[in-house]
This record gives sequence, C-alpha cells and structure tokens, in this order.
Amino acid sequence: MPVLAVEELTFSYRRGAEELFGGLSHRFPAGAVTGVTGPSGRGKSTLLYVLGLLLRPVRGRVVIGGGAVQDLGDAARSRIRAQRVGFVFQDAVLDTSRSVLDAVIEPGLYAGRTRRQALPRARLLLDELGVAVRADHRPGEISGGQAQRVALCRALVNDPQVILADEPTGNLDRDSTDTVLGVLRQAAQAGRTVVVATHDPYVLEHTDHVLAL
Repeated sequence: MPVLAVEELTFSYRRGAEELFGGLSHRFPAGAVTGVTGPSGRGKSTLLYVLGLLLRPVRGRVVIGGGAVQDLGDAARSRIRAQRVGFVFQDAVLDTSRSVLDAVIEPGLYAGRTRRQALPRARLLLDELGVAVRADHRPGEISGGQAQRVALCRALVNDPQVILADEPTGNLDRDSTDTVLGVLRQAAQAGRTVVVATHDPYVLEHTDHVLAL
C-alpha cells in the first residue's frame, strides 16, 4: 500500500459551492519529491490541507501509511498529524509570543517527546538551514525568508513519514531556495514522501514527479 494517496477525491468548502479535484486519484511515492502545480484557484494549497488531515473531503479516500484516514475522529487525526506528517504553511505561521527554538520544538512535544529529547534535532535543523543564530529570537525579529526556513525546521523535527510544503520557497532568494530544496531532497532520499505545492518553474525542475491540477 502507498504511504500517501488519494482515491476519487472531491472537496468543497461549503455545500453547493464549486467542487475541487473532480474525483482525483493519485499516489505520492515514498523516496521522491512530488510537485503540485496549477493555476491559482485550482486547489494546490487545499489539496495539501486535505492530505494533512486539516480538511475533510466531500467524497473519496485519503490514505496514509496504508490505511484510509479521512473519516477518523479529531483525536486520531491529530495524533497522525503529530506523529507522521510535517507541514510547512505558506506564510510560516509561527507563534509570535515564543522563541524560534520553541516554535521548532513544539511538534515534538505534541508527539509525546520531552523538551530535552526534542532539542538536539531542533538545533541541528536550525543549523542546517542557516538560522541557528536566530534561535532565541521571536518570529517578529527575523525576516520572512528566515521565518520560512524556521517553519521547515518545525515540519522536520519529528522526522515525519510525510512532508507537505505549501510554497516553501515563496519568500526566499535563490541561495536560500536551493538550501530548502536540498533539505527536502535529503528527506526524500531517506525514504520520506515529500509533496510541494508551487507555481515556481525552478522548484518544479527539482522535483521527481509533477501533479498538475
């Protein structure tokens, strides 16, 4: 069974509204980076939210780790997100009241680790992505590009099975973009399933597969 897949997927934000995806079936292979692209309004970000169990489909199945998960209760969905899924939101979405380091550690705490257990990997990721010197800063004290790299660290801290990234390079210069793509590539090479929503042709050139919506 695939690590991540959708079967006959349809989504609508409200009853009677336009439906997205039209019964989409697709397998996202482990060990590869899949780019999701398409015109604005076709549902790139929405698909990632459905895959990450933040939205429920109208019809169809979402498969994570070999089992259908779309109908699970909120507690079970939250547990899967904490243990198996890392999500990079388009605008970073960092808690402005906490330090960068605390933001990166947070998913580890949700997954049942102690702060002491989560710290080494959090610091390693911050160093790899060039933001370790900002670890004690608040999100409001760092640039948008730095915030996006911190958000990637947060998504990776639990070494998740599935990594979902929504425009992860949108606020980055080319060097920082290459750094982020390199980290995502390393995650895929380690056997993870990586899905990146993007409209950037440069990013798509660095993916293994492309799903056009």
